[in-house]
Amino acid sequence: MDIQVGDTVEMKKPHPCGGKIFRVVRVGSEVRIICETCKRDMTMDRPKLEKAIKQILSSTPDSTAKGDV
Repeated sequence: MDIQVGDTVEMKKPHPCGGKIFRVVRVGSEVRIICETCKRDMTMDRPKLEKAIKQILSSTPDSTAKGDV
């Protein structure tokens, strides 16, 4: 699964606040996400996050396409 900074994802299970929508702020072996409902941030291992994601709602434009004129 291709997860990038700025992506908005929907999780299978809700956060304790009731929100299911999260924004990705850091990507690596661990991924940092922020709940869009309560703005709490958390860090998850990448494999665990990939299993917990239901779908990617919106993704950032591919950065490699910039500068093509």
